[in-house]
Amino acid sequence: MTGANAAVIARTHGKVSFSYQLTSALSLAWDSIRGHKLRSFLTLLGVIIGVASVILVGSAIDGLGLYAEESTAKAFGSESYLVAQVAGAGGMTRKEYQNKLQYNRQITLHDDRYLQSANGDTTMYSPYRQNTTDTKREGITLEETSILGVSADMADIRDINVVQGRFFTPPEEMSGSNVAVIGDDLKTTLFPGNDSPLGLTFKIQGIDFTVVGIVEKLGSAFGRSQDNAAYIPVTVFNRIFGSGQGMAIFARPRKESGLTMDQSLDLTRVALRNRFHQKPGEIDRFDFVTPDAIRGFIDSLLAVVAAVVVPVTLISLVVGGIVIMNIMLVSVTERTREIGIRKALGARRNDIMLQILIEAIIMAFAGGAIGVAIGAVITTGLTAVLGITLRVTIFYVALSVIVSATVGIVSGWYPALKASKLDPIVALRAE
Repeated sequence: MTGANAAVIARTHGKVSFSYQLTSALSLAWDSIRGHKLRSFLTLLGVIIGVASVILVGSAIDGLGLYAEESTAKAFGSESYLVAQVAGAGGMTRKEYQNKLQYNRQITLHDDRYLQSANGDTTMYSPYRQNTTDTKREGITLEETSILGVSADMADIRDINVVQGRFFTPPEEMSGSNVAVIGDDLKTTLFPGNDSPLGLTFKIQGIDFTVVGIVEKLGSAFGRSQDNAAYIPVTVFNRIFGSGQGMAIFARPRKESGLTMDQSLDLTRVALRNRFHQKPGEIDRFDFVTPDAIRGFIDSLLAVVAAVVVPVTLISLVVGGIVIMNIMLVSVTERTREIGIRKALGARRNDIMLQILIEAIIMAFAGGAIGVAIGAVITTGLTAVLGITLRVTIFYVALSVIVSATVGIVSGWYPALKASKLDPIVALRAE
């Protein structure tokens, strides 16, 4: 007995419950979908592609946020902050940058020593100077290595993980020893075949440096390798590249002090304002940046990208909805005589409308589910093969499912309404 006949017989014995109507409509819709497998698949294809696109775009956006957060933590440290003449996290206009250069004071090694004397018992400070030059060893050259002049406390300030050997010590810093802690690029390029280059030497500006430690492999951050770097004592850096005029200072509260990063930053600001003889109410004559500020700037950029890209991607779901509406209109036309027979036997407008509407919703939901699965599989595959950071999130899955369901309801509503309004006599005459 078909669902249509069962519904008519049941109605002759009294009012049919909504649950029975729904069950009957589901059965009829499923029979229709199974009866036209190829057409149903082609109808689903638009929704599948649309949902899969949303999942991939969402995964890329969320993955970029995760990548930026990890890169910031690696390059900056989790609880450290940076003080410099200009240290904006981004979003600064050229005019703002020039104004800061003119108004702010350069940070010098004397300022670092002042901070050490004022707050050294609660906060760790390290000068930070950088230059780019080629590094060499036995005829091998590694171009554009970042030479970082820092203090011995930098390893603790920036959570630098030394996987082999050690970071240089305060006595080595004070005495100006030619020692270096190198990144993975220097290890693999300048010391090929050596599992441990500790104790071996390489050249910076023609001067021999002894390797005392190797930093964990960090990968790239914002398009630049973080492994093509060498940390040397700032005293040696100044001797090789000149003392210069300005530099930056990394800082972090000492664990035993019990201070938070913001409290430590407040103490540093007060000390520098005193040193620069600033009056109350004056704007700081220096700049600072924290990991939260960097992450906030990146999040704001990603939010703009998402606001532009995601709606464009959702357009493909609208196209899929148009396809569903088109197919459902064709389906209504093909089943005009069947609808006429059902209405002649007692089927109400709601029964006809429910069947057509549920058929459209089933296709939209099925396309959404398949699209989510395909998007998740492609995301996992790209992450494994390319090593890029992609992550499927509940938000974009929910967004895809909700939009696909809405597409099903909207695209099925008009064909269902048209089918329910068919005159049974006219419908029975249809061929």
